[in-house]
Amino acid sequence: MSLIEARGLSREFVVPKRSPFERTRRQTALAPTDLDVAEGSSVGIIGESGSGKSTLVRLLLGLDRPTAGTVEVGGRRVDATASARSLHWLRRQTGLVFQDPYASLDPRMTAGQIIREPLWALGIEGDHADRVREVLGQVGLEPEMADRYPHEFSGGQRQRIALARAIVHRPRILVGDEPLSALDVTVRAQILELLIELRRTADLTLLLVSHDIGVVQNLCDTVVVMKDGHVVERGTTADVLLHPTEDYTRALLAAIPVLPHPED
Repeated sequence: MSLIEARGLSREFVVPKRSPFERTRRQTALAPTDLDVAEGSSVGIIGESGSGKSTLVRLLLGLDRPTAGTVEVGGRRVDATASARSLHWLRRQTGLVFQDPYASLDPRMTAGQIIREPLWALGIEGDHADRVREVLGQVGLEPEMADRYPHEFSGGQRQRIALARAIVHRPRILVGDEPLSALDVTVRAQILELLIELRRTADLTLLLVSHDIGVVQNLCDTVVVMKDGHVVERGTTADVLLHPTEDYTRALLAAIPVLPHPED
């Protein structure tokens, strides 16, 4: 069953004129694209910068208006022109983790306030303080840390707070836009293990945008490869990464740095 279904989804932008005499030009950020994300699956979207990865995700989440095409989440049509309140149903089903854990957290709010914000914004009933304590434990932080401010945490701890905020309202879909790239190698491994555990225990569908092929290999069962706004290859992670059929995919894989063997 498809939890997310996109059909003919595209996005064009008007290129600003450099002079009054220049003709209006349009640039394609995303060519017409079909995408199905099955419930409980983990889909990785890879490609170089400017390939259309983030544009696709923004359209799927109703954060941008498509030039053409449709998106359905849980069988319900996403209308990106609708008011913020009328899209609460979609926000309840999705959680988003950004690349920079420090920039995505308000420095004037405590960790508890940051994590609690989706519960308040979406009008979710229940004991919010109790839910914050519960989700802090899920991401490996102590409940007492709720009173601290972002600058009092390490980079890895801040990303754990961002993860807690993304899952506090119990979404069905977790979206990560380069969620590990700003972390050092050791912390990245810890957050990777946490994502694997959260996906299992919270029964999440994962949609991951990443330049890191290793992260995609460990987290995702399906891979979508994008280039210049087009999906050029898709399939199971094993098939795409071990037996790529497109030259562009081979070039991406060949660009992965490999440490030389000591005997070489």
